[in-house]
Amino acid sequence: MTKSPWALFTLMTFTAVALACTKIPTGDNAILSFTVDPLPSPSVVVGDTLRDSLGVVRPITISAFNFQGGSVTSPGLHFSAADRGIRVDSVSGIVIGDSVRAAARILVSVGSIQAPVQIGVSLRPDSAAPLNARDSLLYSLTDTTVNVSNAMGLRLLHGTGSDSAVVGYRVSFRLISPAGTIAQLVNDNGVPGTTADTTDASGNAARRIKLNVAQLTSASDSIVVLASASYKGVAVRGSPVRLVLRYRLK
Repeated sequence: MTKSPWALFTLMTFTAVALACTKIPTGDNAILSFTVDPLPSPSVVVGDTLRDSLGVVRPITISAFNFQGGSVTSPGLHFSAADRGIRVDSVSGIVIGDSVRAAARILVSVGSIQAPVQIGVSLRPDSAAPLNARDSLLYSLTDTTVNVSNAMGLRLLHGTGSDSAVVGYRVSFRLISPAGTIAQLVNDNGVPGTTADTTDASGNAARRIKLNVAQLTSASDSIVVLASASYKGVAVRGSPVRLVLRYRLK
C-alpha cells in the first residue's frame, strides 16, 4: 500500500548541535547536543493531547549530551509551534491538536540549540473496518519470492461517514497463531519485525505475512493475526480485526 508521509515520523529523530563558530561548552552539565526522542505517536488527535499507545498523555522529550558524550539532565527545554493546527506548552512539551494537518512543526530549543519535530494532526478514530481480512496464499518450496501474502489490515474511520478516513494513526499487529517461526509480519518492502503501521490517506493500515516454508509442519493450514487500534487506551469500535491467511502448496 502507498504510505502516508506521516508513517515516516515515527522513525525520525532529530539531533541539534551547537554551531561550530560558537564556543564549545565543556562543562559536565553544559549541553553540546541533543536528540529528540521518538514520538509516543505519529499524530495527535484534534482537540486532544499527544498520547502513547496505552492512552497516556506524553510530552515531547529529548536526550541531551555534554562534550564528552555523557547524558545531561534537566536541560531547560523550550517548545514552540511553528505551524498552525497544533499547540504545545512551552515548558512541558505537551502537544495539543487544533485542526487536521498532514504535518505540523514544533521547534525544540535548549539555549541557542534548536531542532524541528514534525507531527500529524488526525481525526478521532471511531471505528475500524476489516481490510482484506480473509485471504489465501499458494506457496512454493523453491521460489521463496512468492511466499508473501497480500496486504491485510484495517481501515480507521471518524464518525459515520465512509469517507472520513483517519490519517496518520498508529495500528498494531500481532501474530497469534501458529506459534514459532512459521510466519512473520513484514512491511510492503519485505522488512521483518514491523509490528505497527500508520494509516495512509485512505485510513488504511496493513502488514503482509511471510511464510517460512522450511518450518512448516503441515502442507496447509491457517495463520491468524490481530490488527488493533485504540484511543485513550480503549479499543476502537470494531477493533481488533481478526486477519486469517489460509496457505497451501502451489
